[in-house]
Amino acid sequence: MQNRYAGDIGDFGKLGLLRQLYKTGLSVGVNWYLTPDETHNGDGRHVGYLENNVFRSCDEQLWSALGQIVKSGSRQVCELENSEILQGAFYSQMLDFTGESKGERQLRRREWHNRAMQQLRGCEIVFADPDNGLIVPSAEDKPKSNKFVLPFELSEYYRAGASVIYYQHKARRQDEFYVEQNKRLLLSGAFPGAKELGLKFKTTSQRYYFFLMQPQHVDTMTRCVNQMMEMPWKNHFVIL
Repeated sequence: MQNRYAGDIGDFGKLGLLRQLYKTGLSVGVNWYLTPDETHNGDGRHVGYLENNVFRSCDEQLWSALGQIVKSGSRQVCELENSEILQGAFYSQMLDFTGESKGERQLRRREWHNRAMQQLRGCEIVFADPDNGLIVPSAEDKPKSNKFVLPFELSEYYRAGASVIYYQHKARRQDEFYVEQNKRLLLSGAFPGAKELGLKFKTTSQRYYFFLMQPQHVDTMTRCVNQMMEMPWKNHFVIL
């Protein structure tokens, strides 16, 4: 996540999903995986949904709240951390590797993650929101690895009792690639008893949300997602 993205169509989808999950009675925590703003592309400009009543019908309160943030010109992650948008716990410390060596990056990341674990401890659902999704081999231990989530980070949230949802950016691959990637996590042994579920947000830039659910949360979370598919959200999400 970058501050420049705050309030865009991606936030509307992810926060819409989390708001529905919160209504089930499960507590929600978000690690934004906040990184410094980049300027080499136009990402974050996808705010046309704020002029479209098709999106408004999904969640008018969220639509209006994000619209106020975008129109204010103060597009900061901290603006999303209020109860009008989502009642939850948030971790928004920036993960910045600028000018650091490999060893320094590894130490900083471990300390950063440990603080996140403390901040989100006790949440029944933890949502991880990296720019790109699961780490890929070409990014491991590199300066840009802060744009990815590491499997052990997801596992530690899970072993602390949380069901985990992580964001995955769609690159030049088919849905099946990302579904299999999540299955490999499930089969790694790092998520004992977990059940999987995948959602694709198909509007504008396609995005995935993959679930690794605690056994005691499976029925509640699955029922919630199925109910979303009976709401106007069905025009924007598809179950994988």
